[in-house]
Amino acid sequence: MIYSVIMAGGRGERFWPLSRQDRPKQLLRLTSSKTMLQETIDRVLPLTPLDRTVIVTGAAIRDAILREISYLSDKHLLVEPQGRNTLYAIGLAAVHLEKVDPEAVMIVLSADHLIKPAERLHRILETGAAIAGREEKLITIGIVPTRPETGYGYIKLGDLHSQSADIAVYKVAEFAEKPQRMVAQEYYYGKKHLWNSGMFIWSARTILAAIEKHAPQAYALIREYSAAIGTPNEGIAREKLFREAQGISIDFAVLEKANNTLTIKANIIWDDVGSWNALERYMHVDSERNVIVGKAIACDSYEMTIYNEGDGMIATLGVSDLVVVRSGDLVLVAHKTKTEDIKDLLAEIGKLDDPERYI
Repeated sequence: MIYSVIMAGGRGERFWPLSRQDRPKQLLRLTSSKTMLQETIDRVLPLTPLDRTVIVTGAAIRDAILREISYLSDKHLLVEPQGRNTLYAIGLAAVHLEKVDPEAVMIVLSADHLIKPAERLHRILETGAAIAGREEKLITIGIVPTRPETGYGYIKLGDLHSQSADIAVYKVAEFAEKPQRMVAQEYYYGKKHLWNSGMFIWSARTILAAIEKHAPQAYALIREYSAAIGTPNEGIAREKLFREAQGISIDFAVLEKANNTLTIKANIIWDDVGSWNALERYMHVDSERNVIVGKAIACDSYEMTIYNEGDGMIATLGVSDLVVVRSGDLVLVAHKTKTEDIKDLLAEIGKLDDPERYI
């Protein structure tokens, strides 16, 4: 049986001040009238109904998720006591699904991606799930680049593994970290590299075997926890697991070491919507190249991103290349070239006497 595992534990700091600790990026309405988490759930419902959908999230936003999406309940959530990156989030989901269905195939998705068209994604996921159900493979979804992007990791294509209609599956030659500009251009024009989307397909059994082989200490902790699933000690055991765990991603811990990785070449519209600058790729852009959400007037202003969550007005005059965001009692004004550095700003705010008021 196929199950969707949606990773919804990130904070999305680069969308501050709209994104706060109790309302991270996956609970924002950035690309439609729905939260990004709800878009992700709805996108895969034709493949995996709600009773086969698992959302891995943090304790700090459990209540907010249940409040925002009324059709979810605790039975859909696996709550992490504290964040420990994707290795433990995926391991947690894998041992729970293994208990329910030893033959479970996991489609692992992020809660905050924009993907179109959904129908094409379904065909890609079905192709990968069929392979994962019969072969011990770790399958990634690689996106055909549309620009020389320095903000994403890359996957280098190896030999062709299989072809199903117009969907090609390749062996992974290697994973590459976020490149410098010149290298990103080489990847783009060379057409041998794909963006690493952070979406995966594998059976619960295969990923647990890979964790055991490549990250044995983590596997031991996860296996110790799995013995408590369904018992009165499950909560205590989960607290212990995440208290003792060392944060590491599934990519570093497993995928970059494994020799049974594949990638599906996905020719779809995909974006991790990583910063305020991403909105201009998918929202209405006016004749002055401005993106405006909410009440705002941009006079003699060009290439602006303005997001007003409140009832008041934002007005700009004679400026360009800025991001201006108003949320509650907070206002952000930043140059577009600095939006990737919002974490530095939050670090400064963290030094204030009452930082929790602002972050």
